[in-house]
Amino acid sequence: MEKKEKRIAHVSQKIWSLINQIDHLKGQWIGGAKLNPQALGRLKRSVLVTSSAASTRIEGAALSDEDVEKIMRGISVQKFKDRDKQEVQGYFELLSTVFDVWKQVPFNESMLKHSHKELLKYVDKDERHRGEYKKTENNIEMFDESGKSLGIVFKTTPAYLTPKQMQELVEWTAWALDESEYHPLLIIGNFLLTFLAIHPFQDGNGRLSRVLTNLLLLKMGYTYVPYVSHEKLVEDSKAEYYVALRKSQLTLGTEREDIESWLEFFLTVSLEQARQAIELLSHENIEKILSPKQLAVWRYLETVDEATAGEIAKAADVARPTVSQAVDVLLRLKKVERIGQGRTTRYRKF
Repeated sequence: MEKKEKRIAHVSQKIWSLINQIDHLKGQWIGGAKLNPQALGRLKRSVLVTSSAASTRIEGAALSDEDVEKIMRGISVQKFKDRDKQEVQGYFELLSTVFDVWKQVPFNESMLKHSHKELLKYVDKDERHRGEYKKTENNIEMFDESGKSLGIVFKTTPAYLTPKQMQELVEWTAWALDESEYHPLLIIGNFLLTFLAIHPFQDGNGRLSRVLTNLLLLKMGYTYVPYVSHEKLVEDSKAEYYVALRKSQLTLGTEREDIESWLEFFLTVSLEQARQAIELLSHENIEKILSPKQLAVWRYLETVDEATAGEIAKAADVARPTVSQAVDVLLRLKKVERIGQGRTTRYRKF
């Protein structure tokens, strides 16, 4: 059995519990096309800003969400270095592309290199190595507040071995996700840990790993990802992120590889993301995600004990086909329940 498989073939009950909770919530999420496109569009835009700001702050930039919003609108923000603004612009545009066309994006090395090039396309200092694997070593160092090195925290893969290790990692991950022998969340978790251990590019590895997290989760059916920021959840647990990452990475290549710490962190963040997504469907938020006609149906059902589709159509001034669609959405959201069947079918608030 290949090492990558051994890492995820036998995981603890705690890890499986997290996975089962995430998948339970995934099952409650309904497709974006069934909800109000305008509301979801606004929500996605907000997450793009939040995620771009959070991901660059994790790497040391100082831009607030408000600053990022101004930059995306073309408003000059003079108090920050050009590099910070260049990095956040690239992240915003790349993540926006992932959110819009993830179904068409292949998972291979060419995509990784192209994504890296797009991520850093505005960063002047990175022009020479955009989209190319590292040519020199980039071990992880720790620095004090004055910028003095406190030493190497983690030795990444040597530059000469990087192309081979990346080819093996990407090919195995694509195969494993396609074969479905292992749970996709375990495969994605292993990919991210190994990608960051290799640190294949001279710069931008952390930011690219978070874009890839969004892409792979979307490809595996976690379609609520664009509506809750994964990056902000990681930023809010930044210390735990680095501890879990280093603890698991230090075991890689040893006789006793153990990536449980990283998997627990990654899945805990993913579970919170799923919970927040489902919260968007709660009673308090329902008015934000329904279209006006769906909302008219919902508001009418709140005022009566029960009603047929015809009664709803007449009272809410909504066409019968639209009532059927609205009721279907509300049934999926578990906001109403169906009583009876056929012509006598009635609906009432859950």
